[in-house]
Amino acid sequence: MEFKIIEKTSRSITAELVNQDIYYAKEKYNIYINNECVVKDEARNVFSVYNLEPNTNYELAIGNDKEIFAKKEFVTDKEFVRLNVKNFGAIGDGKTEDTSMIQAAILSCPDGGCVYIPAGTYLTAPLFLKSHITIELDENATLLGVTDRNKYPILPGYTTTTDETDEYYLGTWEGNPLTSMASLITGINVEDIKIIGKGTLDGNGQNGDWWIDVKNKKRAWRPRTVFLCNCKDIVIQGLKVQNSPSWTMHPYFSENIKFLDMDIENPYNSHNTDGIDPESCKNVDIIGVKISVGDDCIAIKSGKLFMGKKFKKPSEDFTIRNCIMEKGHGSVVVGSEIAGGVRNISVSQCLFRETDRGLRIKTRRGRGKDSILDQINFSNIEMDGVYTPFVINMYYYCDPDGKSEYVYSKEALPVDEMTPSIKRLTFTDITCHNSEVAAAFFYGLPESPIEEVKLENIVFDFKEDAKPGVPAMMSFLDPVSKMGIFARHINKLTLDNVKVIGYEGKEKDIESVGNFIEK
Repeated sequence: MEFKIIEKTSRSITAELVNQDIYYAKEKYNIYINNECVVKDEARNVFSVYNLEPNTNYELAIGNDKEIFAKKEFVTDKEFVRLNVKNFGAIGDGKTEDTSMIQAAILSCPDGGCVYIPAGTYLTAPLFLKSHITIELDENATLLGVTDRNKYPILPGYTTTTDETDEYYLGTWEGNPLTSMASLITGINVEDIKIIGKGTLDGNGQNGDWWIDVKNKKRAWRPRTVFLCNCKDIVIQGLKVQNSPSWTMHPYFSENIKFLDMDIENPYNSHNTDGIDPESCKNVDIIGVKISVGDDCIAIKSGKLFMGKKFKKPSEDFTIRNCIMEKGHGSVVVGSEIAGGVRNISVSQCLFRETDRGLRIKTRRGRGKDSILDQINFSNIEMDGVYTPFVINMYYYCDPDGKSEYVYSKEALPVDEMTPSIKRLTFTDITCHNSEVAAAFFYGLPESPIEEVKLENIVFDFKEDAKPGVPAMMSFLDPVSKMGIFARHINKLTLDNVKVIGYEGKEKDIESVGNFIEK
């Protein structure tokens, strides 16, 4: 049993076992710091240790009561100063608003310093981040969002520059530059920040009106819990994040972002409460994260047509590993706002349980010619109770014009600047148990077929009492259950050692596939 250190701070460290196990290790193990057992019977592949001292030599080891399996030495980062928010007047009683006190501590913290939030519940409006600092939440500390919308600053969607030659973008909503509220944690043009600890960020969505009448903008579009706009080198480690007013974690035009060893939880019936939605971002790691939410667990985005054409900024180079997705519309989703494209996405060693769909790609005519999806790779995944494990849908019907003839027409329309494309997707070593609706549903555009889909070493089976449902959000689909593999408009489809057990009707319903290879 080996491990690697994937992140360290002045007060904590995160490590990952080197194996092929899915989220959980085959054997439980103990964690030792300097020969002292600090965690007994850990079961997960990804783990963290807290309450370390800055600039200190440590030995991290894993083993059992009889032997040590592996060990590594490390030195924690330096810490210039540690500022306790209670020394700035924060109360932490859950009733007194502590916004200005916590914000004062953040703004007062020098480079290389740490803002420490001790045990307590701190009622707060949005807090704005500052570069080159660490924020640490005690295990029993909670930042609790206020419910009064009027206490949330507004981020304008765009502002014309003084010389009238460009625009400055801040607020965003579902892929467009629209006025929105600042989030509980808001980062604007900041870098080199670590937010760590076993504390909680609570958006308090259940106690406000955030999940009521969600289609209407009230003052501005709803806040997220964490919003990072044009940021880089950000680590969020260990936190529990819950009850978000809308999308939970939203990095936007940002790079080098890490979400490590976290727990994201929103009620299953809460509206638009996606877990992590990176939009037009580069180099994003999501490792050891558990997600259960009211919409998509992870949704990779790159804006609607306006932002996609202007910036041509794809989401690219993502690693999603050793995560668990429980409840939600989709486990790992690409789209639907992907006008800038998505490429080089790796998802492995993940467990998907009771989500509507496993892999979910959703796009449509109108996303534009820069909406190119390529090199999306899933491997070593286990799904259980996922209604439809694989969905690639180029007829996604949301948006005001989503149910127009332009979107739903099955005729081949001219290929133009509005036509999206999907290139290479690979799925290997995946088991899908207790599905209900369909094993796989792939529907490309006749004028822009999916270039290549490869499934290798895949097993599907169905619940005996499977309930019918529609496999994808596209017009004119009838509910089905226990449907096998459905494919339309693909240039090359390879099924290598793919088994569908317990299907009804056709095992494979395949038409308009240029090159179908079955092994």
